[in-house]
Amino acid sequence: MTLKLASVIPVWILAIIGAILVATLADRTSHANGFFAGAGGYLDWLGIVFAILVILTFVVQLLIQRSEGFVSRVVASIVGSLLILAVATAFLVFLPH
Repeated sequence: MTLKLASVIPVWILAIIGAILVATLADRTSHANGFFAGAGGYLDWLGIVFAILVILTFVVQLLIQRSEGFVSRVVASIVGSLLILAVATAFLVFLPH
């Protein structure tokens, strides 16, 4: 496995896990004061998941300590995560409440 894939795929896997957690834990119908409360609260949490993934991307790239291909690895990681979360958002928006 190339260095690019080895540093990008773990972030993508965490994006999938984060999207699944938000989809299963976020309450899309209630306006209660719970931790994941509020209609559309999943949109907030998907944004938080994306922010964590961006930070994690830079942590992974700094741990690698290789400057060759840094930009392409970061772009691949962040764009891939964004696409995964966009699909999750579309899925959650069109689910019946």
